[in-house]
Amino acid sequence: MNHRKPNRRSIRLRDWDYRSEGYYFVTFCTHQRECLFDDPRLHEIATLAWDYIPQQPHAQTVALDERIIMPNHGHGLLRITVDPAIPLAETDHPRGPLAGSVGVIMGNYKMLVTKRVKAMLKASDTDMKVWQRGYWERIIRNERELNAIRRYIQENPRRWHEDRDNLDRLLDKMVYVDGP
Repeated sequence: MNHRKPNRRSIRLRDWDYRSEGYYFVTFCTHQRECLFDDPRLHEIATLAWDYIPQQPHAQTVALDERIIMPNHGHGLLRITVDPAIPLAETDHPRGPLAGSVGVIMGNYKMLVTKRVKAMLKASDTDMKVWQRGYWERIIRNERELNAIRRYIQENPRRWHEDRDNLDRLLDKMVYVDGP
C-alpha cells in the first residue's frame, strides 16, 4: 500500500477569501461512499448538525439554503454574509483556515457528525472513518447557477438510482479541497 500523499495542485481561487460574501455549493462524501446515512439515526445526526451550523461561533455570518443528506453523500448551499466588524483582510494567524471560512465550516461540521456518529454506534474503533477526506466546493457566480444548483439538490433523491454517475459528473465541475 502506498502511503504517500499525491502532490495535489490546488485549483481554488488563489486570492479569494473563502469568508467573502456569496453562495458556496459544497458536496461531501462518506468514507468509501459507504451508505452510512441509510440508518435513520445517523441521517438525523448529519441533518441536525448541518442545520446547527449558523448557531456555532465560527459561523456567525452563515445562512443555510438548500441541503440534502443522501445515504453516502451530502450537498449544501451556504450563504456567507459579511460581518462589518471583522475586516476580511484581518487575520490572527496567517496559516490555516479562518473562522467563518468555508473550510472551517466544513471541518467543524464533519467533526461534529463524526463525534456523534461514533457515540451513537458506541464505536470502540477510534480509527473508524465517517467521511472521505476533503470536500468539493463551487463559488456560485450568478442567479441562474444558484437556481440550477437548488434544483439539483431538490431532485437528488429522485436520481439516487443513478447516483454514482451523477455524483462523479458533478464533482468534475467542482473544486476539491484537501482537508477535513
